[in-house]
Amino acid sequence: MRGQHDHVGFRRCSDRRHATNASRVYGGRIRSSALGSAAASGGRCDRARGSRYNGIRSNRVEMSMTLDSVGIIGGCGHAGLPLGLSLAKAGHDVTLYDIDKRALAMLAEGRMPFQELGAEDVLARHLGKNLHVSNVPSVLTNKDVVVCIVGTPIDEYLNPQVQRLLSLVDELATHLNDQQLFVLRSTLYPGATARVHEQLSRVLPGIDVAFCPERIVQGNGLAEIGSLPQIVSGMTDSALVRARRLFESICKTVIELTPMEAELGKLFCNAWRYIAFGVANQFYSVCAENDIDYYRVRRAIVQDYPRMAGLPLAGFAAGPCLFKDTMQLSAFFPNDFPLGQSAMLVNEQMPRTVIRQLMRHTDIKNKTVGILGMAFKGDSDDVRDSLAFKLRKLLIVEGARPLCTDPFVQLPWLERLDEVLSEADLLVIAAPHQCYAELKPRQPIVDVWNLLRLGGLLQSGAPAEASSGRDSPAHRTGRK
Repeated sequence: MRGQHDHVGFRRCSDRRHATNASRVYGGRIRSSALGSAAASGGRCDRARGSRYNGIRSNRVEMSMTLDSVGIIGGCGHAGLPLGLSLAKAGHDVTLYDIDKRALAMLAEGRMPFQELGAEDVLARHLGKNLHVSNVPSVLTNKDVVVCIVGTPIDEYLNPQVQRLLSLVDELATHLNDQQLFVLRSTLYPGATARVHEQLSRVLPGIDVAFCPERIVQGNGLAEIGSLPQIVSGMTDSALVRARRLFESICKTVIELTPMEAELGKLFCNAWRYIAFGVANQFYSVCAENDIDYYRVRRAIVQDYPRMAGLPLAGFAAGPCLFKDTMQLSAFFPNDFPLGQSAMLVNEQMPRTVIRQLMRHTDIKNKTVGILGMAFKGDSDDVRDSLAFKLRKLLIVEGARPLCTDPFVQLPWLERLDEVLSEADLLVIAAPHQCYAELKPRQPIVDVWNLLRLGGLLQSGAPAEASSGRDSPAHRTGRK
């Protein structure tokens, strides 16, 4: 159903005098307080917990100002590597542990395995000093903190696969120690943090387990880690305090939740965005079926009208997070999440909506259809769960010959842009790369993103005047 394709804190010690003031957020309120209050109370954080923290044991928390050594499981990926670079930049000693041979080899040579704004410079400054790469799990054993960038994917029946995470944790447990802080970083099915804590505590009693979800957009993770608020949670008081201090070294604001709250919060964020994109895509489809340009309507209703400012552009809502996390929330509630399920039906139908426009214009059988952009979002090389691959498959089913290009993606069957523009009978912009924005194609083209500023309906060729005004480039590339 989806397209193709588809890790810090401070040491504990007996001297609590090193605790410093920091910005803290409780229940949505930000205040300045002494971190020493948590340690002075024997590890209990100074927020009244009540029944919301039932089952979380209280440990004595002892900290010093010594920067931690950190091992990151999955450290060469889109979430792990920006975190590792941020921690190294803050002075931590970081080891990126991964089994991706290609990414490890590229990093060892000082090259980034994917696009990440500002990463090359940070990598060059820290590689071989306080940033290391390895494919040997024993490098995790003596770390103060181990961050796990492994989440809970969904299977072919849209059910969460929690066992995959638990199996990995079980496999790596022999390389951990009971004095570590073990941080789960990727999206988790609600309750997974508690299950990991229970599993690790059986073999490593005393280990601290925390869930601190990543909230970054691929390609701009370094900047966003330092600028966005970071949610932290812990299965023990000591885990919570250690996790908070870890992320205070690289983030401006830290917000505390319980593990279940944090797990749901992460899912809510992605489901909210997926549903919002689904609304825009539904509106687009309604307009397209009636030969109305969605972008003319949208421009009129959002102009100088704040209550409609949040209406997104249409486009392919894809990538490794939004669809998967919406389906995880559906499974949690239990398979009774009609808003999310309806958004899935609408968003997954967008490639078919595009093809319907093409077929209303001409018989596409034996026609060459150029697909511009195979990444799941604009100006990115990330093809995970990209709907451009689904579009390609559907065109083949309809008897068309898809010809694909992307300036950022490296796949052996991709063609150069000039070749696609020369050979194609029809064009579709599947990823809103800015390098396409000034194209003036001779062929009929469907541009669901309105990147060309010609409108959302199929155009018979570039007209002399744009019909829909300008849309923000940020909106056009905002799919995570």
